[in-house]
Amino acid sequence: MKSFDGSLPQWAVRYGPPVLVFAGVLAAWEAYVRLWNVPAYILPSPSLVLETLFTDRATLFPALLVTLKTTFAALAASVAGGVGLAILFTQWKWVERSFLPFAIVLQVTPIVAIAPLLLIYLEAPAAVLVCAFLVAFFPILSNTALGLASADRNLVDLFKLYRATHWQTLLHLRLPAALPYFLGGVRIGGGLALIGAIVAELAAGNAGKGAGLAFRISEAGYRLNIPRMFAALALISATGIAIFAALSALSFYLLGRWHDSAVGPER
Repeated sequence: MKSFDGSLPQWAVRYGPPVLVFAGVLAAWEAYVRLWNVPAYILPSPSLVLETLFTDRATLFPALLVTLKTTFAALAASVAGGVGLAILFTQWKWVERSFLPFAIVLQVTPIVAIAPLLLIYLEAPAAVLVCAFLVAFFPILSNTALGLASADRNLVDLFKLYRATHWQTLLHLRLPAALPYFLGGVRIGGGLALIGAIVAELAAGNAGKGAGLAFRISEAGYRLNIPRMFAALALISATGIAIFAALSALSFYLLGRWHDSAVGPER
């Protein structure tokens, strides 16, 4: 007898339940607001949020572009810095012992506490970029360093047997072995870069220097424009989902069919 899951397309089995649950939540939200006549300044309905996205697009979407520019710039800098430092950690252990504590300190220090300080010394766009970089940097560094150190010991010994140099071992063994770990770190870092940008923009907005989407949220809050706040939050959520989906697709493409994380379990 054919199972229920086997009778449906794979995409429907995977994405159908969460889509249905999400649609049900939106429908319940809409019904609650309409049946109980909840004022828009307390809880706007999903239809009003969607309408606000359209009517306020001239304000929201330029702000979204500012936030996206900061997010992707911070992610690119985090990838370059994290991978470069992880390679140095692998090649020279004294570099790891010297600089890893500083990376940990930056990671465990709340970005909310760092952002106002950076705004004193840097212009608002640069401060927001640095905050987003600091949040996204450590996961990429730690995951890549772990991947570089996780190369098969037997293969490492084989490379030594053939008298391969450290850089040859790095290029032909350690980097390919670290690719899944690196891509996992990038998926985490992409979302964290967006979070860091939003937090820093909120701090910049409180200082009167904001320009991104989080600044528009603060501005709408001061004016009690709650539908615009929800519309901006919806844009942030959709952006985060899109970033994660794009990076997951990149990971699947790069890993192809040679790694278990891309192949998945056999059926």
